[in-house]
Amino acid sequence: MTIAPQAIRKLGPGKLVVASHNEGKVREIAALLAGHGVEPVSAAALDLPEPEETGTTFIANAELKARQAADLSGLPALADDSGLCVEALGGEPGIFSARWAGPKRDFGDAMRLVEQKLEQAGEDAGRDAHFVCALALAWPDGHIESFEGRVDGVMVWPPRGTQGFGYDPVFQPIGHEQTFGEMEPEAKHAMSHRADAFAKLVAAVF
Repeated sequence: MTIAPQAIRKLGPGKLVVASHNEGKVREIAALLAGHGVEPVSAAALDLPEPEETGTTFIANAELKARQAADLSGLPALADDSGLCVEALGGEPGIFSARWAGPKRDFGDAMRLVEQKLEQAGEDAGRDAHFVCALALAWPDGHIESFEGRVDGVMVWPPRGTQGFGYDPVFQPIGHEQTFGEMEPEAKHAMSHRADAFAKLVAAVF
């Protein structure tokens, strides 16, 4: 006897909590949600607390954040856990990407730390890297759907551009001359790790 796979739950129109206190991330997610009949509201706007990210994978942390926001708000909630994985650093900073920026979320410091570690690793280690984005969509009844996207590139130094947020000024995606920090938002949205994950989410739940 074969068991049929569980059908993916569809998301109807209405309010959707974006379970993040990162303004840049909230803006990006809201832009990617445009035209899908949902009304994004940030966790910060609802005064929801930020949970401790205790997961060991991007998916686990995204699900943790989405579940808490859905439970506390009584609304469907979408959480993103994303990060930069540098090959020469064994995949670091990975799930600790935000934490490398310290309590003040100073990504200038975080970018300098990555560059220092790359210099210590030596030229032969290379500068290959990728961004990962895990998205988790949770409902108040505990149901959850998860998706993951990725974009590959190389690390550059010094930082270039003032668009985007986080590590964007030091990440140049493969096949492009500009860093994410130099790209207009529309260009980044068309090919980023977050866009990749969103394409999978949109195809599944809308």
